[in-house]
Amino acid sequence: MFDLVIRGQRVLTSDGIAAREVGVRGGVIAAVEPLGAGLEGTRSIELAADETLIPGLVDTHVHVNEPGRTEWEGFASATRAAAAGGVTTIIDMPLNSIPPTTTAEALALKRSVAQDQAFVDVGFWGGAVPGNTGDLRSMHDAGAFGFKCFLIHSGVDEFPHLEPAEMEKDMAELATFDSLLIVHAEDSRTIEEAPATPGTHYSDFLASRPRGAENVAIAAVIDAARRTGARAHILHLSSSDALPLIAAAKAEGIKLTVETCPHYLTLMAEEIPDGATAFKCCPPIREAGNRELLWAGLQDGTIDCIVSDHSPSTLDLKDLEHGDFAVAWGGVSSLQLGLSLIWTDARSRGIPLEQVISWMSAKPAALARLGSKGQLATGYDADLVVFAAEEDYVVDVSKLKHKNPITPYDGKTLTGLVRRTFLRGSEVDGKTPTGNLLSRGNAG
Repeated sequence: MFDLVIRGQRVLTSDGIAAREVGVRGGVIAAVEPLGAGLEGTRSIELAADETLIPGLVDTHVHVNEPGRTEWEGFASATRAAAAGGVTTIIDMPLNSIPPTTTAEALALKRSVAQDQAFVDVGFWGGAVPGNTGDLRSMHDAGAFGFKCFLIHSGVDEFPHLEPAEMEKDMAELATFDSLLIVHAEDSRTIEEAPATPGTHYSDFLASRPRGAENVAIAAVIDAARRTGARAHILHLSSSDALPLIAAAKAEGIKLTVETCPHYLTLMAEEIPDGATAFKCCPPIREAGNRELLWAGLQDGTIDCIVSDHSPSTLDLKDLEHGDFAVAWGGVSSLQLGLSLIWTDARSRGIPLEQVISWMSAKPAALARLGSKGQLATGYDADLVVFAAEEDYVVDVSKLKHKNPITPYDGKTLTGLVRRTFLRGSEVDGKTPTGNLLSRGNAG
């Protein structure tokens, strides 16, 4: 007897989509059998003909901003939005909270604030900033999944960036205990030499954050990873120019992984109106041709995964009144929409749902070494999502679950709707927070 049995014609496992029954016991997937096996459960759910059961998504790039900037977002609102979008695990970034997660004490504070607020499971990245090399091991021992650094101003003064030599020093330290450095790879000197952003024209903002800044910084990350033997991860890849360099590094055996984000794959610079600061992020959304090459990089394995980089702020920080890209906060809010966004574009390209879920679930789980997440298979947490893959809907920003009603996708028609989300076999209702706080090496 199982606690829950879900039956349907379309259940997605690593073997593809087929008619199956899934038995859940104690919050864990205990059986996956062909439909008709007759599994018995205390509760049973029959999928509708248009529904597919998929593993919950894992989003390893979310700025929750609590404590300190809870008016931007918070654990309750962020995890509600995640669950509504089929995301059952997030890893929180070490900024833009105050204090940033750059010491074991700050990590303990963040965990205490998140306790009893989470509607999905939550883990935490630590931060690598100038002068805290000696704190990295204690944060690792306290459960941090790895460490984030910037090679350019982070946007907030309390999280300063590393110079390349400091980054390499921290990589060497992390290599001694097999941790991971995740890098915002834009080169500050290249951007200092680029044209300044004068105001409302998106083309001018784009020119101020050239591809070359990413390319130079990524080369520095690769060189440091080669010399130290450390694991390194490139955050939010925007420049397709860097793909050959990344592919060569991987072929060489350097321990390098790479992510990109829905906004780089579904939007293009040519269609961004002047003054539309909801689209501002760093690195920026680039041209259509660049976007196509990012899709190709995903399909050939150069890019490993897709995550949101949900980086919200209050409406006033987006400077909506003036539309000035020079002063607006850089960040796209899309945590609830990522699956629909990527599936809408992927299906138009003939990319199957199985591949999308791998990029957004299994691969991010592997990045964070979340051994019980990211797959619909026996022994994994019963983090499950009922997905209507052919249902269209129009994004209404006023109905999204994140705290501030702004997103560049407002009014966009998307395909693929999350109907129900289950965390360890219990349906997320948005009222009772049942998410666990995760630590490195303990994903359950």
